[in-house]
Order: sequence, then C-alpha cells, then structure tokens
Amino acid sequence: MDYINITIDDNELSARAGQTILRIAGRNGIDIPTLCNDERVKPYGACGLCVVEVEGNPKLVRACSTVATDGMVIHTMSDRIARTRKMVLELILSDHSGDCRGPCTLNCPAGTDCQSYVKEIAEGDYRSAVKIIRDKIPLPSSVGRICPHPCETACRRNLVDEPVSICSLKQFASDQDYATGAPYVPPVAPSTGKKVCVIGAGVAGMTIAYFLRIKGHEITILDAMPKNGGMFRYGIPNYRLPKDVLDQEIDILKRMGITFKNNIMVGKDITLSELRASYDAVVVAIGAWKDSELRCPGADLEGVIGGIELLSGIGLGNVPDIGENVAVVGGGNTAMDACRSAIRLGAKNVYVIYRRTKDEMPAEDIEILEAEEEGVQFKFLTNPAQIIGKDGKVSAIKLQVMELGEADESGRRRPIPIEGKFETLEVDSVIAAIGHVLRDNGFEQLEKSPKGNIEAGISSFRTSSDGIFAVGEATNKGASIAIEAIGEARRAVQQIDAYLYGGTSFYKTPFYSEKKVSEKDLEDRKKIPRHYMSKRSVQIAKKDFLEINNTFTEEEARDEAKRCLECGCADYGDCTLIKRANQMSIKPARLDGVHHDTFKEQTLDIIERDMGKCLLCGLCVRICEEDAAQGLLGLVGRGFNTIVRPEFRNKKSIAICKDCKKCVDACPTGALRICE
Repeated sequence: MDYINITIDDNELSARAGQTILRIAGRNGIDIPTLCNDERVKPYGACGLCVVEVEGNPKLVRACSTVATDGMVIHTMSDRIARTRKMVLELILSDHSGDCRGPCTLNCPAGTDCQSYVKEIAEGDYRSAVKIIRDKIPLPSSVGRICPHPCETACRRNLVDEPVSICSLKQFASDQDYATGAPYVPPVAPSTGKKVCVIGAGVAGMTIAYFLRIKGHEITILDAMPKNGGMFRYGIPNYRLPKDVLDQEIDILKRMGITFKNNIMVGKDITLSELRASYDAVVVAIGAWKDSELRCPGADLEGVIGGIELLSGIGLGNVPDIGENVAVVGGGNTAMDACRSAIRLGAKNVYVIYRRTKDEMPAEDIEILEAEEEGVQFKFLTNPAQIIGKDGKVSAIKLQVMELGEADESGRRRPIPIEGKFETLEVDSVIAAIGHVLRDNGFEQLEKSPKGNIEAGISSFRTSSDGIFAVGEATNKGASIAIEAIGEARRAVQQIDAYLYGGTSFYKTPFYSEKKVSEKDLEDRKKIPRHYMSKRSVQIAKKDFLEINNTFTEEEARDEAKRCLECGCADYGDCTLIKRANQMSIKPARLDGVHHDTFKEQTLDIIERDMGKCLLCGLCVRICEEDAAQGLLGLVGRGFNTIVRPEFRNKKSIAICKDCKKCVDACPTGALRICE
C-alpha cells in the first residue's frame, strides 16, 4: 500500500495515497468544516465550506473532493479562507427558512427550552421535563407561579387562538416531581477546591450558587434575613407563592451541598474585605430592598409606608396597622401585591393611585384583573399632590388629576397635571409602591452608577474590587423580573468560573435562524381552547393568604401541552449548519434576496421533508443511492428551482424507506425528520 507525506497547518503527516485532504485531516484530529461530506458516499463538493489553501495553487480548493498528493502543504485557516466560508454560510442562511429554537425559548430571558419540556409533559414524562427546566432554572415551582411569562407573549399559538400555558406547565411538572418524595437533584461535578461566597439568598444569588455548585465549586450563601428566598419570600405574598413550595426548592440546593448562613449582615457582622480574603471570589446579589420615596408634602407622616416594607413585614410577621382605608400609589406588580395584601389584612376600602391609565400599567393583566375582582378601586390619571395629616398621622390624600400627553422615553404617554383639578380621599395609610432601590450599607467600597446601583460590567459582572462580582437588582439598571435575574446570573457564572481558573470568558450571543410566520401560514391549524388553572372562590380567597390557584390535573396538563405547535427545530442539537454558523460572526440578512418556495410534505411516509431547511447538499440523494442502494431520491429541476423529490416505484419501496431512515441520519440541518 502506497503512502504519501503531506503537511497540514505545520503538522507533518503520513497518509495512505488516494485519500482526500478532508479525510486525512479528519483522521488526524484537524477540523475542516463541511456540510455535504459523509464517508459512506463519494465526494461531491456541493457546499463549498471545506475550502483550504494549497501552496503553489492560486485558487482555494475543496478539501472534500481534492485528493492529497505527496509533498502537498495545506493551510486550513487564513483571512481568505475565513471570508469564503463566511460567505458560504451567509448565502445558505439567507435562504434558510426554519426556526432553530421556538419563539418561546428565544423570548425567555433564561433561555429555557420550553418546547422540549412541554413535549415531555405531553408524553407524561414529568421527570424528564424537570431535568430540562432545571438545566436553566433552579427554582421551577416558584418561577412557574410568579413569572410574567414572556415565553407566552411570543408563543406562535397566539396566531391560532391563545398561547400555550407554558408557565403553568412548568409549575405542574415541578410540583409533580416534588410530589414523588424523591425529586430530581442535579448532579454535581467533583470538587474543584475553589470557594465562593454569595451574598444574598434571593433568586439571583441562589441561581449563581446553583450553577457554580454544579461545576464543583464550594458555595456558601450569606443572607441578612432569618430565612432564605429574598424577595421570593419577603416580597411576594403567600397567596401567589406559598412558602412551603419555596422551602422545597431551597432544600434541593442544600442537598446539592450549598451552605446557607442567615442573619448575617455585611458591614455589621462581617466586612466585604474580610469575605474577599476568605474566599476565591465573592458575588454580591443583595437585591434592592429600599422603597423609593414619595416626593410630595406629607410623605414623612406616620402611616406612610413602602410597598416592600409592607410585604416584608407580613413575611416576618410584623404586620403594620394600615387601618380600614388604604391608598396604594403605583402601577406595577408590587403595587398589586400591596393592594391585594391590604384587602387580606382587613382594609375595607383600598385605592390604587396611578398617574396613567389602565392600558399603561406595567403590572400583569391577571394581577390587575384579580385585584379588581377582590374589590380594589383604581383611581387612574391621578397622582399624589399632598398627604394630609392629623396629629402627625395620615388622614387623607390629595390627588392631582392628570391627562396623557405625548409619549416619553419609555414609549408610554406622559402624564400631565390638569391645572386646578384635584380630588381628595380620606385614608388611614398610604403605601408607596413606586419602585425600590439599593440599600448599600456595607458595600460602600464598590463603585456605584449615577442611579446609586453597584457598577458591574455588563458582560463581565466584575465590580471595582478585584474578585468581587455583582448581579441582579443591586446592579446597573436596577429592579427587574425574576426570570431576567436568572438569565443574568447564568451568564455571570461563566465569567466567575473563568476567573476562578485565572482566565476570562467572553459571552457571544448565538446566531439562530428564525422563520417568519403569519396567521395565514397557520390557518389550517385546529383551534383548541387553552386550559387555565382553576382558582379558589374570590370571596373566600381574599380573606386569607392561602394560594389562589389550583394546579392542573394530569389530563389538563397533557392536553394543554399537546397544543404546542413545536416551532423549534427538533434536530437543533445535532444541526451541523448552526454549529458552523456559530463558529464565526455571520450576518445573512445582508445577502437577503429572492427566496425558494418552502413547503413540507410527508411522501416518504414516516419522514417529513421541509424544503425550507434543505441546503441541496445532495447528501440524502447520495446516501439513498450509494449506501442504501435504493435510489428513491433525486434532484428535480434545474438551477435556482432545483428541489429534492422521492420517486416510489412500488409499495415495496415505501416499506424499505420505513425501515431505512439513513437519509434522516445524514441530513445536516433537520430538513428530514422522523414523524412516527
């Protein structure tokens, strides 16, 4: 057998004569990207991604179809090669019509694989669903109860009828897992010997701890409060998030080996510098616990309290006396939690003061609706002008009547006072739920932003002190929703982990192919009513702090999960195209032009063909001809209009296709899919 000697990227190699450059490189661990090559079939050279430089040849050659010769010197990377490969990928993806991930996943700040866990629920495999959820979310039962579900806003089922109840299904699967008595506990890597202190046992802090612990680091969480959970425990009422549910979630973290220490206040019981000296890294995730103050006369009267002050007081058992008539100022979810809690504390008249209209309220629609059902009275287009007192205590609130003007920087119409128009309400207390900010006692050494939050790198999460990182509501832009804190914390873990090993990690936003879909594209889909969780009677529920919602039954959950349109590509994890696309910075939109007609068909019986994802690489045709020895697939048409078509000559051919499926295995994009 003859052998040749060649050089690839300064590696001197000996190889059997007659082999292609691509095959020799692959067998020696040198990666040359390709989409159309498969060792089961003859070289074809369709995609052009595998181009390399050969010394002495002025042109780029295709490694998959170029036979190596003795003495050949090959380079697999250069600026010219990179530009060519980038162009190849951009051309392909500019005419690629498919969803890498479902819109639900892309719109989830934590990147949860909603489609996959919903599918597992539809099939009754709740443990597998929980494993998928916990890959991104450490507190699934809690998040499933309180998340404003941006995933559902993006759900394509909206184009048919109503979105899938993705968030409630998350809660259902997790609750089912806990009900087994042996819930799933994520595996932890062997100990790295690295120690990290997380300050704050809220959602951001526990997420950091969870994912760092999975990597094998020793984690200790310090918290100033008597119990863990942060705002999940002290800022969200029990009727939305029962604390026994939260305790179950925290117990999983303890079983993973995370140490919790409570009633420790940084700056009083220990300093930040002392912690840094004792740990390899410190993460500040202390949240924003200080209520924003009302800026009007009388704001210092007895009976004016903050929304977080009220809710945390309830959580601690220190319930303030709010009286029978209560005004809640604000339009967010904290305001809704405060007004509904006031109802449960026995207030007879509860008013929500909001300077815009109902349409502009940032609170969730369901929270507003349930507050209305419980008897809360909304005073829209009003703003506190003065809090009136008697003997140093609140007795009334004077409201400036407003109207809406032009849109401001938030996109909402700006409220403008109507001169001389006021309204007065007799009240016993005023709850200010207009926002919350950082209380930085003990963290003075960290540089702050103009807004007073801890300054942390947007992608590095590093503070002004070496080895100290910061995440969550205490940083940069301030308060946000829990699922955003989880997504941010997960990204921070990558940076902290790299720091522990003396390096730096760079986060790159992945490229995804997204399909444009309209109502017309889905007009053939059957309308199926959405399942909603049943609720306790309003008249009973508003008298206590027990959970309002009942969870789905198994039948309801599985039926609801089956409403999923399965938008995301089932072969995303194995897709060669997207893997290669994310190895370089591509911008396919710059080459956008005329698109192929796209369609799906199932003439291969159990194999669905999606021509929107087809690259015309010819692999399926060649595999069917050369490896399966059937020749049932062919390229039909010429030039731009070429497509892949099957040709069944008899029933025996169809039977062979059912059992073979080699074309599906070879497809580099998921254009072919088993749909048994």
